[in-house]
Amino acid sequence: MLILLAITLACALALAALCRLAGALALLPLALLASTLLAQRSLHEHVAAVADGLEREGIAGGRRAVAMIVGRDPQSLDEAGVSRAAIESLAENFSDGVVAPALWLGLGGLPGAALYKAANTADSMIGHRTARHLAFGWAAARFDDLVNLPASRLAALLLIAAAALGGRGDAGAAWRALRRDAHRHRSPNAGWPEAAMAGALGLRLAGPRVYGAVRVEDGWMGDGRAQASAADIRRALRLYRRACLLLWGLAAAGAGAAVAGLG
Repeated sequence: MLILLAITLACALALAALCRLAGALALLPLALLASTLLAQRSLHEHVAAVADGLEREGIAGGRRAVAMIVGRDPQSLDEAGVSRAAIESLAENFSDGVVAPALWLGLGGLPGAALYKAANTADSMIGHRTARHLAFGWAAARFDDLVNLPASRLAALLLIAAAALGGRGDAGAAWRALRRDAHRHRSPNAGWPEAAMAGALGLRLAGPRVYGAVRVEDGWMGDGRAQASAADIRRALRLYRRACLLLWGLAAAGAGAAVAGLG
């Protein structure tokens, strides 16, 4: 794990140094490279595809689309289960795939974002314990938990703020669900954005799930209805878009403050 991070850091530092030498001409390619570390658009498209599948082809289309973004057995899911799985994936990946790389990009530049992406990719590939990669997988998973800790809290707050500003979510319920339920999730980070999303939409997310043939017990996030639908996926996507706008507003404010400080 340390070797992987060291190689990633060395490459990112070298690239950042070359960009500094190139001056202003390097800003555009550097920005484009950094943007590849964010999953904002692809996440929206994949989750929207689940709603499209349910609306156009029913449960079969929904299951086929949700299988692209979650690891659980889609055949065990009814329409409500497919819809909840898509919304849970949206909330968790808003934290892991959008907020976290943006946060580490802001704190550490391209090297910071690249290191985060390397840690997150390692966790996705071998973070789940197997006999072959037990030690490495454990280290990757724990390190990923650590680097995602601040982003998961920020993602939850952004979702609550988005609910308050948009007028189509319940920010108060989101805050109450966050404080009551986030710590009940089996993940130290995923419960934060999932609880906020559940409260804002008046839903109940997470809970017991089936991965392969294994039933995994987990706490429920939110105290709303469990019967989610494609319409609820659309509502979640609207909340997600507003939260993304708030994130980029924060990023712009931070960049402006940094430029003013240099001046």
